[in-house]
Amino acid sequence: MKALIVEDKAYIRKGLLNLLQLVETEVEVIGECESVKEAVIVANACKPDLIFLDINLTDGTGFDVLDQTENLHFKVIFITAYEEYALKALKIGAVDYLLKPVDIEELQIALQKVSKLPIDEQKQQIKTVKEVWNNEDSKLILSLHDSFQVIDLKQLLFCESDKGYTTFYCSDNKKYMVSKTLKEFEDRLSKANFTRPHQSYMVNLKFIDKYDKSGVIYLKNGKKIPVSSRKKEHFLNVFLNWNNS
Repeated sequence: MKALIVEDKAYIRKGLLNLLQLVETEVEVIGECESVKEAVIVANACKPDLIFLDINLTDGTGFDVLDQTENLHFKVIFITAYEEYALKALKIGAVDYLLKPVDIEELQIALQKVSKLPIDEQKQQIKTVKEVWNNEDSKLILSLHDSFQVIDLKQLLFCESDKGYTTFYCSDNKKYMVSKTLKEFEDRLSKANFTRPHQSYMVNLKFIDKYDKSGVIYLKNGKKIPVSSRKKEHFLNVFLNWNNS
């Protein structure tokens, strides 16, 4: 099988390449990609038989790749970290997936299963996974002054609290203010890959570009978020563990 690896972490790609050289099933890796945009271009050009597909990529999800290459005929083995919502969707859909770090025995089993599975059957499985994923509790409803606003947590950059009010900043440059404290949202957001590096802020981990050791977080949109000395150790533990998952 001609395979494409779509994974945004280089060490995961390298580890998978090494394992594929050791398995019994013959797999020829024809490319490696780290983003949705790159994966779509390479998949359309090279027409792989199989894609090892990371669920969370730098510019979207593995489902975005599938949506944009829907006319191609390839099989999929998902790659995921220990994220509850992703694992739940994959298990319900009964598709093949590999947990990071990838285990060689699990890799061999997944290859054997996917090689025998008709493409149309797997497409139906993936459709089920996507439905579960999209219906997962990834939305937050905010009570504004004159309306209720639905927020997609995967597109929420950060929240800022000030004098009993909390403002939600989204990736589409929209912002919404509610008359509630950040504490009231902390548990819900913590389960959705947010961390609280400062009393006044909660930040979406996937939008962090870098952390300056002086105590400043830089988001991908250029926004700077302070890290308080009291929360620095906890933030670093969460940030580094998430970044290595």
